[in-house]
Amino acid sequence: MNPSTIEFFVMVARLGSISRAALELGIEQSTITRHIGKLESDIGVRLFHRSGRGVMLTDAGRVFLARAQEVVQALEQARQTAAHLAGSGPAQIVIAAQPTIAWQMFGRLAHVLSARFPDAKLRFMEGLGSQLMNWLVEGQIDMALLYVPTQANVVDFDELLKEPLYCVAAQDFPLPAGPLDMRALLSLPMVLPSTQHGLRGLMQSLAHQEGLSLHTAIECDGSIAVTKRLVEAGHGCTILPLAAIAREHEAGLLKAVPVNDARLLRTVAIATARNRPLMDANWEIGQMIRQVGAELVQAGAWPGVQGMQRRA
Repeated sequence: MNPSTIEFFVMVARLGSISRAALELGIEQSTITRHIGKLESDIGVRLFHRSGRGVMLTDAGRVFLARAQEVVQALEQARQTAAHLAGSGPAQIVIAAQPTIAWQMFGRLAHVLSARFPDAKLRFMEGLGSQLMNWLVEGQIDMALLYVPTQANVVDFDELLKEPLYCVAAQDFPLPAGPLDMRALLSLPMVLPSTQHGLRGLMQSLAHQEGLSLHTAIECDGSIAVTKRLVEAGHGCTILPLAAIAREHEAGLLKAVPVNDARLLRTVAIATARNRPLMDANWEIGQMIRQVGAELVQAGAWPGVQGMQRRA
């Protein structure tokens, strides 16, 4: 039984006229007549008495009308639900980021996403680069904001911006004020993660290129806050973007010395897993992330960033 036929029947019953129903619906009168005739044939009873002044429900028609109105109401609710889902976007948005990126972007990004998708549940997560990669592959998150690792064959990256890394040390650690060269950096005792993704992988690669051994004083797989605390306590140096130590630098707890080497320019990117389908709003959310990043850079709120990469 065609749902449109039920809606035509209810409209005719309400107006008491096929011609008026056709006029209100903006369709041919013959179309409604054909649908009503088919409906009566299908259920085997006459639903209307017809006269020159219009139509009137039969006893069977009045009984059928009660059920037909329930069907029409359900159809309208279904259409409203479909329209709501189409307009409100995903039910949940899960985004993870490495600590410095999370610190810079999550506050502003939450406002933007909430305004665009008011019915979506927002979930933000923070983790190391290796954790984010695993979460993407396992489907725990929709997308990640991270520094592009040296090896990543299971994730797609959409470049967002570039950010230089600095040699970070305690204020009393003996370092020259001017830029370091790569060999001088690699000679320093370092506080780095144990994982081969992220900073550790980058430093290992650079040491290999220079034919040197990486001098790791302490391996720290905790948060950046823990790494900074170890460096502040004088256990070694590390490499971090300037934004990661902005507060400690202002407080005189840590210092940041530039490194004169383009290989320490890292790319911040939006990452998605290749082995899983993207959510419908993925492109739009990506554009919103780009806009937030651009606004932070233009406002000078992301220290050390060299420039925004825009996509047409």
